[in-house]
Amino acid sequence: MKTRGLVSNLVSLVLTLVASSLVSGVDCKKRANGTVVVYWGTYEKEGSLKTACETGNYGIVVLSFLSVFGDGRAPKLDLADHCGGVNGSAINGSAINCAPVGQDVKFCQSKGVKVFLSLGGADGNYSIVSDKDAIAVSDYLWNNFLGGGAGNSSSRPLGDAVLDGIDFDMEMTSTQTGYAQLAKQIKLRSTKDRPVLLSAAPQCPFPDEFLGPALNTGVFDYAWVQFYNNHDCQYNPKKTLDNVFAAWHKWTTKVPVKKVFFGLPASLSGATDSPSTKDGYMPAKVLKQQVLPKIKESSKYGGVMLWSYYYDFVKHDGRKEPYSTTIKNAV
Repeated sequence: MKTRGLVSNLVSLVLTLVASSLVSGVDCKKRANGTVVVYWGTYEKEGSLKTACETGNYGIVVLSFLSVFGDGRAPKLDLADHCGGVNGSAINGSAINCAPVGQDVKFCQSKGVKVFLSLGGADGNYSIVSDKDAIAVSDYLWNNFLGGGAGNSSSRPLGDAVLDGIDFDMEMTSTQTGYAQLAKQIKLRSTKDRPVLLSAAPQCPFPDEFLGPALNTGVFDYAWVQFYNNHDCQYNPKKTLDNVFAAWHKWTTKVPVKKVFFGLPASLSGATDSPSTKDGYMPAKVLKQQVLPKIKESSKYGGVMLWSYYYDFVKHDGRKEPYSTTIKNAV
């Protein structure tokens, strides 16, 4: 009887250890799995939004950009020639018809791909100058791209498509708290039944020059940090990765966001041309073998952001396959 009891106890112990290891393995796998994010909409020859989502490579696609807004400006939605606007753009989103893009948004969402709208960019004209201004821009976004008007407002450029979130790619000065107030106003619209996700695309030097106060509000879900076009914290084939990892550590430990993504250009052409460093372009082999194993150690790891779909699938500099295809199973 004692022997049988001992065997029984040993079996129970083994089963417990096996179960524990399996649970631990699942948790680790869940923690390690990430998402590939891509920007779309800045190049007329990149193909449709639907085509981008059909690749199966992306979990989030960011429409870029709403490049003019705030301080009484008429909002300008610029999606290259995807909306048939004059010279590739359109003044005042209500004046154009992006319904085909709206249909593609709904197709992407049916495939499990979230679609965001990015505010800002490097070539726009925008700022938030007061709390009143933040409320006005938030109202515009809600009524034209999010859940306002029950999704069928006649002014909605994308028709009845309802986007999943708003992205802040702010590269121009506002008041110290302007973008922070805008973020908080947008997030006030979020509900359990219809969440409004918020993301930001700060530069890798910490803290970000334009988005620091906004990110400190704690209302952002994601930050996809641009580890390119910034020599202090981008990849340089002639140096170690210490500067990259140091910047990653700051972003994952000092900013109150749920997930942090590692942002990269999808090809050499996608980075500003620099003879020595290509301004942060990282070969997929380096990302997969040296960077991802390290940055996945953070519980805030969210995945990889790529600029952009055009450089990933169209102008990919003779790569045998798109960058996202090469990395997606490792992300």
